[in-house]
Amino acid sequence: MNGGGPTSEKSYAFALKIIEVWKDLQYSKKEYVLSRQLLRSGTSIGANVEEASAGLSRADFAAKLGIASREARETRYWLRLLRDSRYLETTVAGSMLRDCEELIRLLSASVKSLQSSLNVNRRPRPRTRKSGHRQLNT
Repeated sequence: MNGGGPTSEKSYAFALKIIEVWKDLQYSKKEYVLSRQLLRSGTSIGANVEEASAGLSRADFAAKLGIASREARETRYWLRLLRDSRYLETTVAGSMLRDCEELIRLLSASVKSLQSSLNVNRRPRPRTRKSGHRQLNT
């Protein structure tokens, strides 16, 4: 539906940063469980944005962006947890959280706009009589 726009570019750049953070946590801090969760959710954002661009319909596009938005929120959670548990330096966490918040804003606005346009375009179905039932004249 939508090619490599700003959300696609930003989510890809964010995924690259997530990979760098994951490497540092794995090799320097020997933290494996939380960093794996961060890697999974943080790289999934861009993957879902990319998949959304191949959506078959506006509804499919909105659904995939919705998944990306939820993954971004999960990533924010893992970043905060890693920061507050002192596995991630405050400056690194702050920069990553700002990038993540920007993605959340972009994705949320896109999903909201798409859902709104889908609801406007949705027309109520006309009511029809069920076959096999006769209307009684009273």
